[in-house]
Amino acid sequence: MSPAGCSHVNGYKVDNWKQNLRVIYQCFVWSGTAETRRRKAKSCICHMCGAHLNRLHSCLYCVFFGCFTKKHIHEHAKNKRHNLAIDLLYGGIYCFVCQDYIYDKDMEQIAKEEQRKAWKLQGIAFCFSVRQLTQLLKQCCLTSLRRHICVFFASAGIGEKYTTWEPTKRELELLRHNPKRRKITTNCTIGLRGLINLGNTCFMNCIVQALTHTPLLRDFFLSDRHKCEMQSNSCLVCEMSQLFQEFYSGHRSPHIPFRLLHLVWTHARHLAGYEQQDAHEFLIAALDVLHRHCKGDTIRDDNGKKANNPNHCNCIIDQIFTGGLQSDVTCQVCHGVSTTIDPFWDISLDLPGSSTPFWPLSPGGDGSTVNGESHLSGSTTLTDCLRRFTRPEHLGSSAKIKCGGCHSYQESTKQLTMKKLPIVACFHLKRFEHSAKLRRKITTYVSFPLELDMTPFMASSKESRMNGQYQQTVDVLNNDNKYSLFAVVNHQGTLESGHYTSFIRQHKDQWFKCDDAIITKASIKDVLDSEGYLLFYHKQFLEYE
Repeated sequence: MSPAGCSHVNGYKVDNWKQNLRVIYQCFVWSGTAETRRRKAKSCICHMCGAHLNRLHSCLYCVFFGCFTKKHIHEHAKNKRHNLAIDLLYGGIYCFVCQDYIYDKDMEQIAKEEQRKAWKLQGIAFCFSVRQLTQLLKQCCLTSLRRHICVFFASAGIGEKYTTWEPTKRELELLRHNPKRRKITTNCTIGLRGLINLGNTCFMNCIVQALTHTPLLRDFFLSDRHKCEMQSNSCLVCEMSQLFQEFYSGHRSPHIPFRLLHLVWTHARHLAGYEQQDAHEFLIAALDVLHRHCKGDTIRDDNGKKANNPNHCNCIIDQIFTGGLQSDVTCQVCHGVSTTIDPFWDISLDLPGSSTPFWPLSPGGDGSTVNGESHLSGSTTLTDCLRRFTRPEHLGSSAKIKCGGCHSYQESTKQLTMKKLPIVACFHLKRFEHSAKLRRKITTYVSFPLELDMTPFMASSKESRMNGQYQQTVDVLNNDNKYSLFAVVNHQGTLESGHYTSFIRQHKDQWFKCDDAIITKASIKDVLDSEGYLLFYHKQFLEYE
């Protein structure tokens, strides 16, 4: 496939292909009238097994309906060499050569036009039904009226995929005594929506799922706070805003993020093309483009003035994801310390098994618990990786640094600590190793906790230990430095061929697995037993304040 789309579409675009495609959309995909819906219900069955469901697809070259789940449409495509079929529920075009749903500008235009026509016809039918309802208001009891409403809505094509709610006697009693109360159930799935894979775009889909479930980012976009200062058709922030609207609209059909993919290709050209990309690289590129495109969306203080932060800008990306990493270089002769603070969006952690020497830090014994992680003999934890990341490192004689106190080149030690913690902390486990002699994936299992305390890795904790006041500082800062896990990105497969999926926390203890267009409920054990590539943690005190 080329950036323009699937090359196999050209074989279909002959003679009256546009008119033929319109007829399929009108009659079998987005039926606008009650008569066309009845016709679709009677005619759209699998020609091999007679089933209505199982993701029914229609061949674009001949009159054949087949099940996608049972591979009946695949058998037809192979035997007849008919490469394209259309999903009769969502209207997506599937190419059996590319083995994926594809995007074509001309076909998408026809699909949108026919969908608008169907919506318009449904709207006319609905308006007519409302007029009839006004006549029924004076003569129907509540139960009868409710049934009439269900009939009218169904005839207008609204809500026909869902069963009507019939309250029990107990529920009616509760409603009478609590007319203004609204119960929000814990299994609400608003915000959960699959994403169509546009050809090796699972690396993008899993990051989009993590970003759309970042609480403060969600609040920002859903409150329409972005003030665009560039052309909206080239602004990634505008597209993300539209994406959030799509995710939280209540629609359950998978979303097709073709505009997002186009903008990513435009602004991060190293990610362009249909080759498999790295999810971590995409995350950093996306944050960078969002940061550049939303610099005008400054955060203001309580007095309405722009917040003054000399370390970074005040855009929503920096407010959420940017932390400060402190680097202390200590001269081994005069013990003078040179300190620098650099911003970061994520923390990349080395793993055991890599060519980089790894300091074994797991506590000994048969088992213990540190930072909420269970330590088994020989296992590695996220805390181990963080302790290694923040340990003092002797730079050696080959990397001497000029000391400001000695005014000469001396051996030194370097230690990294956290000066400022971000609201969302992203940990990148370096599973892909690239060197001149070696290219491989590191599959070492690293256990990670649901709750993480970053206090031991703070610069303030290091200073307190040096001054003998560590315990008092821990007691004061402990709550401010606690995080909760809310998203995990995983990679299955090898370095050359693999697939990205993600786990998303919808509520405090409800997790879902996002595998492109498919979303399934997951257990906490599923999440914690996963290999882990990118781990997203959110500060607790912001979640519960």
